[in-house]
Amino acid sequence: MSIIVWIVIGGLAGWIAGMIMKEQGSLVKNIVVGIVGALVGGFIMSFFGAAGFTGFNLWSFVVALIGSVVLLAVINLFTGKKA
Repeated sequence: MSIIVWIVIGGLAGWIAGMIMKEQGSLVKNIVVGIVGALVGGFIMSFFGAAGFTGFNLWSFVVALIGSVVLLAVINLFTGKKA
C-alpha cells in the first residue's frame, strides 16, 4: 500500500509543482519528480525539526510539493531554464 501512496502523492505533487514552475512533463516525469521531491522535502523538514513524509495525508502532500518545487528549481538552475 505504501508504494501506491508514494505514487499517488508523488504524481499530484509533481504535477502541481510543474504548474507552479511552468514545467511541462509527462505523467511519469511528474511521478518521479514528486517522489524524489518527497524525499527532498522530508530532508528539508527534518532539518528544521518538523515531521517529513508521514503517509496519506495533507502534511505529506505539502512536504512532497515543497520538495518538488525545490527539486525543479535546482534542476532549472543547472540546466539554465527560467521559470
